[in-house]
Amino acid sequence: MQHLDVAGGTGDVAFRVLDVLNKSEQIGIFRSLDLEANDDTRIHICDINPSMLSVGKRRAEEKGLGKAKSLVWVEGDAESLSFQNDSFDGYTIAFGIRNVTHIDRVLKEAHRVLKRGGRFLCLELSHVENLMFKQLYDFYSFSIIPRVGEVVANDKDSYQYLVESIRRFPKQEDFAQMIQQAGFQKVEYENLVGGVVAIHSGFKL
Repeated sequence: MQHLDVAGGTGDVAFRVLDVLNKSEQIGIFRSLDLEANDDTRIHICDINPSMLSVGKRRAEEKGLGKAKSLVWVEGDAESLSFQNDSFDGYTIAFGIRNVTHIDRVLKEAHRVLKRGGRFLCLELSHVENLMFKQLYDFYSFSIIPRVGEVVANDKDSYQYLVESIRRFPKQEDFAQMIQQAGFQKVEYENLVGGVVAIHSGFKL
């Protein structure tokens, strides 16, 4: 199993992927929780920010995973990955693709590094579809979140950017089309919390 988690420097997704692999009853080599049960399994955590990678490594130490060979920490750019073609069985990116400069390049790179049959999964803040809920969500986003950021973190601008970046991100159907244009097939998405968050999925076939 070769998995790539992009923009995942804090390790949140990687730790969950590793936990699922270790507990899986469908894969005989993961019958125990022994992290070294399969020396060929690697979960690569790639992030452009070395500070985030440092946070992830520290958290891995706290979880007793500091010496786990299964976790590989890599500093890299989602738009220009250093990995070879057809390298990974799975690719995840959570709350990261919204902040890149060229979304299309990230998607093409994801397609390039995945093996045939590999799956792309993206978790991202998205667009609320219900009109009444959207009005409430917009009020909360533009009126409350920046003020909270200013009071709590003394950083109104970052929270204002968060809200604006969500609005600029492609809507669910548009993003699904971008994933298809990058070469993925069987593309679909699932809305969570009415579209506040969406999970997009596609396969390289």
